[in-house]
Amino acid sequence: MTESSDTADITVVLADDHAVVRTGLRLLLDQAGGLHVVSEAGDAESALRTVLGHKPCVLVLDLNMPGELTSLDAIPKVAEASPKTRVVVLTMQEDPEFARRALQAGAAGYVLKEAADSELVEAVRRAAAGETYLNPRLGAALAAAPPARAGHPDDLSDREVEVLRLIALGHTNAEIAGQLYLSVRTVESHRSHIQQKLRLSTRAELVRYALERGLVNVPPSGA
Repeated sequence: MTESSDTADITVVLADDHAVVRTGLRLLLDQAGGLHVVSEAGDAESALRTVLGHKPCVLVLDLNMPGELTSLDAIPKVAEASPKTRVVVLTMQEDPEFARRALQAGAAGYVLKEAADSELVEAVRRAAAGETYLNPRLGAALAAAPPARAGHPDDLSDREVEVLRLIALGHTNAEIAGQLYLSVRTVESHRSHIQQKLRLSTRAELVRYALERGLVNVPPSGA
């Protein structure tokens, strides 16, 4: 069957911090017909630079990648750098709140990695056509979920609070990993989740948040 003209020449940039995942996604998209992966990136910052250089129709963006710039924060920056580029988020995060935030940030699609083989091609094509795609199961959960509580962006797990506290105390990712008996990559993942949940991007902002919420104690002056 010949692909229709409206799906021809859809250029795509892939952004995922796992090279093997990018390889699989490239194969999936390039074999779909009418889609062409023009470049890849391993973090949100390089994804933004790559989009600026290639101006693709669609950026497929992993939600959780290491780096100072979070994927959620990168979405509106992509729109500013390349207004015609649509963003399809690809993630393992099934939390409806993550989907809500991604769509509010300007994403045109939200696909779970477990369903990428059956949904990603459709999501990319819909995004390129100016439409929106949301994983059906997640869409149902999002519709049923209550709105996020205004003024309470601190929906952190106990482990994320531990990691945030240690970040605020000045520990490196490696030091945090050692103290909590985690891998450095797991700590990086927790930090990315924290930044996304709190909509904060820098260490200084995380420290300020931790201080304001009483997660770390500051000795009185003169102590």
